[in-house]
Amino acid sequence: MPGYKGHLAGGLFVAGVGLFALYSLGWVQERHWFMAALAGFCLMGALFPDVDTDSVAQRLFYLLVVAVVCGLIVQRRFELAAYLGLFAMLPCLGKHRGWTHSWWAALLVPAPILATPYLLKFPYNQVLPGYVFEYDWTAFVPFYLAFVIGYLSHLFLDRGLKRA
Repeated sequence: MPGYKGHLAGGLFVAGVGLFALYSLGWVQERHWFMAALAGFCLMGALFPDVDTDSVAQRLFYLLVVAVVCGLIVQRRFELAAYLGLFAMLPCLGKHRGWTHSWWAALLVPAPILATPYLLKFPYNQVLPGYVFEYDWTAFVPFYLAFVIGYLSHLFLDRGLKRA
């Protein structure tokens, strides 16, 4: 069972393979920021299952959560900050290699990525040209899938998906 460096390497490997495939198909040509973001989501997914124990992954996760919560508080989005804080505590309630190391968690944990445009009400069609709908959740599907693929790479490296 690899440590965080092994899981980062596994996540980087699957991200590289996926991005190479997308680039070869012409889907991400000249969109380097998009490719970097997908790789980042894949790496976050590769580390996430270990947030249920004292680890580098846990420290990075909670650092990101604190930064996002602070940003929401500055924007006076207190209710959303409270929900994020509540859900961020859930991994600590389980045991290590518990629910965070299951295949269904790999599908459910990143699900809020799909709700991002609704939750933030951010008109990202100005940032992502080509998307017509102001709150089109389908634009976030690639980020969801990247996280899921990274998550599954973690489970595979830990135990070959035996218990998942």
